[in-house]
Amino acid sequence: MTHASTLEKPRKGGKSKPKAAAAGGDLQPVTPHLVCAAAAEAIAFYKQAFGATEVTRLAGKNGKLMHAAIEVGGARIMLMDEAPEWGALGPKALKGTPVTIHLYVDDVDGVLARAVAAGATLKMPAADMFWGDRYGVVIDPFGHSWSIATRLRDMSPEEIRAAMATAPVRDGERAA
Repeated sequence: MTHASTLEKPRKGGKSKPKAAAAGGDLQPVTPHLVCAAAAEAIAFYKQAFGATEVTRLAGKNGKLMHAAIEVGGARIMLMDEAPEWGALGPKALKGTPVTIHLYVDDVDGVLARAVAAGATLKMPAADMFWGDRYGVVIDPFGHSWSIATRLRDMSPEEIRAAMATAPVRDGERAA
């Protein structure tokens, strides 16, 4: 669903460009909003694992977080406790997530180690990737997937395409 107030008029080709001002002065136009079982514990984990800073926390009468916000690497992330009565369920209740949050850092190996020490599960150890990043993946204790990377070298699309053609196969297929 698209809200007309958050988009400019369609550009050539029918695409709309988000207005930064429509999001508010302190939000980027696209902001992840995570639903967590135990959102207060998630905030503590994100502080320890990713160096998050807490921006706001609004608890309801039942003590559950109706809204909270943190910043990681200068980007805002909103959080809330699960609220089944509103249809808001976290990845554990849904038995997984199709979404991965990508985080660029100066030291991917150090951040992965810190996340695992704080309680994350290592899904993919850091490795040098054909697109120029050192990259790994963790699943946080609340079921959210985080890909974490450090840029090793800048590459053009042509260089990435050429490197992809010789990259190891995945599921028996080679990139075209």
